[in-house]
Amino acid sequence: MSGPPGGASAPGAFPDLYIAGLRLSGRKVVVVGGGPVAARRVAGLLDAGAVIDLICPQATPALDALAADEQRITWHRRPYRAGDVAGAWYAVAATDDPAVNAAVAAEAEAARVFCSRADDAASSTAWTPAVGRHAGIEVAVLSPGVMQGGDPRRSQRVRDAVVEGLREGTLNAPRFRERPAGVALVGGGPGDPDLITVRGRRLLAEADVVVADRLAPRALLDELAADVELIDAAKIPYGRAMAQQEINRILVERAKAGSFVVRLKGGDPYVFGRGYEELLACTQEGIAVTVVPGVTSAIAVPALAGVPVTHRALAHEFTIVSGHLAPEHPESLVDWEALARMRGTLVLMMAVERVGAIAKTLIGHGKDPATAVAAVQDGSTPGQRAVYTTLAHAAADLAAAGVRPPAIVILGPAVELARRLEN
Repeated sequence: MSGPPGGASAPGAFPDLYIAGLRLSGRKVVVVGGGPVAARRVAGLLDAGAVIDLICPQATPALDALAADEQRITWHRRPYRAGDVAGAWYAVAATDDPAVNAAVAAEAEAARVFCSRADDAASSTAWTPAVGRHAGIEVAVLSPGVMQGGDPRRSQRVRDAVVEGLREGTLNAPRFRERPAGVALVGGGPGDPDLITVRGRRLLAEADVVVADRLAPRALLDELAADVELIDAAKIPYGRAMAQQEINRILVERAKAGSFVVRLKGGDPYVFGRGYEELLACTQEGIAVTVVPGVTSAIAVPALAGVPVTHRALAHEFTIVSGHLAPEHPESLVDWEALARMRGTLVLMMAVERVGAIAKTLIGHGKDPATAVAAVQDGSTPGQRAVYTTLAHAAADLAAAGVRPPAIVILGPAVELARRLEN
C-alpha cells in the first residue's frame, strides 16, 4: 500500500517509488548499529531468512541475546569500516551518528546495494514498511509522511486497521480457493459480540452455513453475507430431547455436502455446551473439526458484575456447577455435600429455576445460610442486572426480582466485594 497510483507525483505522494518484496533467505544483509531500531530490523530480517553481518561495538541486551542465540548473525564488535557492505544484497544504516549512516549509504549506492537509513528516509534507497501478518497474508504499508514531514506513524495505524479487519473478519478478503468443507465449533462468548475471539469472528465470516445457539451473540449474525445459510438451533423441530441429535445430523449433512459449517455457541463449546458431543458426531463421519474456545460466561459474567471468582486471601478456588438437574435428581453427578464444605466461589449455571432446592441442599450439608449470593441476568449485554441476597433468601429474592434465564448465580465471600462497589 502506498500513496496515489500512477506515474505522476502529487503533493505528498511518493517520489518515483516502485514497491516490491525482497527474497532474502540465505542472502547476506549488513546491519550497522546496535540500538533499538537495529534490533527491530534484525528481528524482521531473520524472519525473512537473511544471513546478517551485524556491525557495532555494543548492542542492546535484546540484540546481544539474539546474536548469541542465532547462528545466522555474525557480530563484528567494532565500528563501521569502508568495505563492510561488500557482497551484501541489502544494507541497514541504524547508528546514532548521521555521518556513519551517510557513509554506509554512500558505499551501498556505489555497490548498487539498496540501503535503508534509519535517520534519513529521504536519503534512503529503500524504505522499511510497517508490516503485519495474518493467515498467510502479509500487509506492508508505506506512508509519504516520513518524506513530507507528516505523521510518521500513519502507516502503522493503517497496517493495524487492515490486520485487525482481517483477523476479525470485518474486512472481506475472499480466497481464490474456498475454505475446505468441515465444521468449526466456535465459542461466541457471554453475549456481547465484542467478546467473541478474533479467530472465532474470522471463521464466522468465512462460513457457508452457520448453526446458531439461542445464547450465541445474535448481533454477529447480522454481519453474515446474504448467501450464508443460517440455521437457528433453538428452533430445530422434534422437541428438546431430539434437538441435539438433529443438530448433529445437520452439521454432518452440510459438511458432507461440501460446506464449511460454523456451529456458533454461547460461551465456550465445552463448558456445558455439548460441544464434545458434536465433535464426536462429526469425527465419526470423517469430518474435520476445528475447536475455537470461547469466553465462558461462568467467569466473564461474574467479572463484569464486579465479582472476581478468585481474590487473594479471600478465595483460593472456584467451582463451576450445572444446575440443570436438581440435587435430588437420580442422574445428578454433583457432590453437593463436598461443595457445601468449600470456602471459595461457587458459580451455578442454568440454576435459576432450581436455586431454592440447591440452597436447601447446601444449607442442609452445612453451608452458612448467610453466604453472600449474586444473580446476574443477561450478563455482558445492555440488559445486564444483578440481584444480591443470601443463600437462605435466594429463592424468594430472585423470584421477587423476576430474575429469569439466562442468569449466573454466584455464591461466596467474593460476592461481598461486588456488593460494596454497588454501595
